[in-house]
Amino acid sequence: MEQYRVTNGRGKIRRAISATVAASCAVVTTIFLVLMLQNYPGMNIAFFIALGFSFIIFVYLLLRKLRLIDKYSRLALALQRSLVVCLAVGMVGFLVLQALILSEARTEDAEVDCVIVLGAGIYGETPSRILTSRLDTALAYVNDREDIPIIVAGGQGSGESISEAEAMFRYMNRHGASENQIWKEDESSSTWENFAFSLALMEEKGLDTKSATIAIVTNEFHLYRAKHIAGTMGLDVIGVAAVTPNTSLRVLYHFREAVALLKDFLPRGTPI
Repeated sequence: MEQYRVTNGRGKIRRAISATVAASCAVVTTIFLVLMLQNYPGMNIAFFIALGFSFIIFVYLLLRKLRLIDKYSRLALALQRSLVVCLAVGMVGFLVLQALILSEARTEDAEVDCVIVLGAGIYGETPSRILTSRLDTALAYVNDREDIPIIVAGGQGSGESISEAEAMFRYMNRHGASENQIWKEDESSSTWENFAFSLALMEEKGLDTKSATIAIVTNEFHLYRAKHIAGTMGLDVIGVAAVTPNTSLRVLYHFREAVALLKDFLPRGTPI
């Protein structure tokens, strides 16, 4: 009888913990959803991360319930163990991707022939905080390199009144870069297109892309993937790291970048 009371007491504690965890996940996911719908910076990433964690926890708790039913106990146990193994493999893979991302999160020093500033979101016509950090970093980088062309790369996305390239052009021109120094690539909608279309623009302007060294300006979390994509196109590039405005955004974008990096490692067109 004493053993039954202990076991039953532990069961109540476990159920209480499970209910608390499930409720917390639901609340956090709902908060992120509301903030995402209000266009709060980075909340689209936070929402999908929270949604993914909530789904995993829901499946785990469901399997724990099924283990109490004799008919499904063996299957539930096998699935539960498989889920734990998948999570462990996923965690190891995530850590490897983060190590790759961090390996290039720095500014390199070299003589360059062109600077490419990669686009990010804008609000109407105003650069986001992420994009502003890239533009300010690019302006500081070209401060004593006034003869080097600057390509601002980014098309017009949903909710944007103008192209990212146009917003970037206006910002840099307003802060001291000359109009003739800035080249606009305003058709791209991804990092891959940023480079593909910038490559075509450089060739159109007469720059020898086979011998040129190009500086890529983007945030530190994005540099590894950006350099990897540029390298696959035969470009000789160095990285210039813009510091992400705050810690919470940096953490969110590191999660997002791991998924984007995994997708880029797969053959183009692979659904993910």
